[in-house]
Amino acid sequence: MTSTDGTFRLTVAQAIVRFLMNQYIEIDGVETRVCGGGFGIFGHGNVPCLGEALYPVQDEMPLYRGQNEQSMGFAAAAYAKYHLRRRFMFCTASAGPGTANLLTASALAHANRLPMLMLCGDTFLTRLPDPVLQQLEHFGNPTLGVNDAFRAVTRYWDRITHPAQIIQSLPAALATLLDPADCGPAFLGLPQDVQGCAHDYPASFFDRRVHRIRRQPPDAAEVAYAAALLRQAKRPMIIAGGGVQYSGAVATLTDFAEAHQIPVVETIAGRANLLDENVLNIGPIGVTGSDSANAIAEEADVILAVGTRLQDFTTGSWTAFAKDAKFIGLNVGRHDAAKHLSLPVVGDARLGLEALGAVLDGYESPTDWTDRAKAERSTWREYVADNVAHGNRPNSYAQAIGVVNALCDKRDRVVAAAGGLPAEVTANWRTLDTGTVDVEFGFSCMGYEIAGGWGARIAQSEREPTADTVVFCGDGSYLLMNSDIYSSVLTQKKMIVLVLDNGGFAVINKLQNNTGNESFNNLIADCPTVPDAFAVDFEAHARAMGADAVTVANPAELGEAFKRAKAADKTCVIVMKVDPYDGWTTQGHTWWEVGTPEVSDNPDVRAKHAEIEADRTKQRQGV
Repeated sequence: MTSTDGTFRLTVAQAIVRFLMNQYIEIDGVETRVCGGGFGIFGHGNVPCLGEALYPVQDEMPLYRGQNEQSMGFAAAAYAKYHLRRRFMFCTASAGPGTANLLTASALAHANRLPMLMLCGDTFLTRLPDPVLQQLEHFGNPTLGVNDAFRAVTRYWDRITHPAQIIQSLPAALATLLDPADCGPAFLGLPQDVQGCAHDYPASFFDRRVHRIRRQPPDAAEVAYAAALLRQAKRPMIIAGGGVQYSGAVATLTDFAEAHQIPVVETIAGRANLLDENVLNIGPIGVTGSDSANAIAEEADVILAVGTRLQDFTTGSWTAFAKDAKFIGLNVGRHDAAKHLSLPVVGDARLGLEALGAVLDGYESPTDWTDRAKAERSTWREYVADNVAHGNRPNSYAQAIGVVNALCDKRDRVVAAAGGLPAEVTANWRTLDTGTVDVEFGFSCMGYEIAGGWGARIAQSEREPTADTVVFCGDGSYLLMNSDIYSSVLTQKKMIVLVLDNGGFAVINKLQNNTGNESFNNLIADCPTVPDAFAVDFEAHARAMGADAVTVANPAELGEAFKRAKAADKTCVIVMKVDPYDGWTTQGHTWWEVGTPEVSDNPDVRAKHAEIEADRTKQRQGV
């Protein structure tokens, strides 16, 4: 209620909701509420107070009922990724295991630099009823609880111990969520008694505020040093990461590359920066990359890394490049810009490319180098075309990807995550339009696929309702987390889910075999504790959650089923068995450092260890 002195008498929960309702962001000249709503599962730790506060605004700030707190967090991350980190969702969970379930999702958002606000119940500040339901007691430290575990996987963490604290904490959390350099998840622990405590909040705290993402210009001296290094380059290359999209720098990057005729390779997060048809798009780089990108990476003398954190799958555990190659790190985050002794250019990707372009005016990469890169690209494209073709071959991930790629609309959004599918999508997908691929490999999190697809579809329906969200999911990830098929049907947020069943964790079985080990406990058929293996009826399971579902025998049938799914108005699940051993993309892989046994009774393991260690000589240790 409003008082005569210009304050609002509100509970902490009510004040949090009212504050979020009045925060807007300007996107392309349009002011939109920065918080798109929330995902929630209520329990005793959040339903009496936060539930009461959210009920009156349910039409303006939708609260999606989750089936699992972890999947809610995945959905929120995918929502933020679709909106290029300019909008976010909150997740609310009860005290105890409900909140603990969000830990993995928070780590995923942290690794991927994605905004997500968590509003989670906590034990009573007074401690009078202790120990309470679901409380973890630490005998030597009564302030310690489950919520403290989030300190390691958040960019902003606070426990609200007095109602007035949110006057400082909420704006600080929001600033973190919208900061291009420090972006990541924010966590507010809300003790159950404090949630319901009232306070006289100043009316100005709830004023409508319009936020804008900061664009940090690079330092002129850093730009000059970087430009001087690039001008000397005989074999320059650009690595385009996910930060290119978050900056809105896709067109700028394309113009920069074309103006200076510099070949571009993409990271996993940077897939769909350049269109497939662009002749300077030399392909994805690294462990899940292409022969074309990795071939030129081995010879490049100056590498401009834009908006990438240079994860090991990008760098081939730092074996993908010549040891004397020089790096320029253009990144809004100082930590990422200076990695591996890169010459840092700290600033917004778009402004940084524009500044570099102005100084580099007139410079072009040597023609023989650019022609070499284009020739490598042409050879790789021929390989991919053959790799995705189907006929007298075992069913494979690549074939399924090729079928979908040929039939989808250019604005359809593709979602994949852990297992073998991220590598196969990264290597084989032909980008039809920019910003249409979400391969979550920052945390490589099983279970993200379907939950992330739901979150992506919620976001997509706000801006591109006629486009589809297409989820590639293995049987292992499906069995880990599938309940958001039900969520998508309930909320009428249609997805097309491809369940590609290879009988277990086949990609890890492949790694197991490639390190000299025998198949063990990955494929269901190789589990010693399984006396009688049988296949799951994924079609029946999906139908039980309300989806349309069909099982197909081969890629040709998959194509017909995908056409029907495109025409349908609700979530469709298409199931196809694929071979666990045959049909993997065999080209394009760099070396990847994995731990192998130095001693073993198995001669194959010893041989593989020696082989892997021999390749370590290529590894850069800083130049």
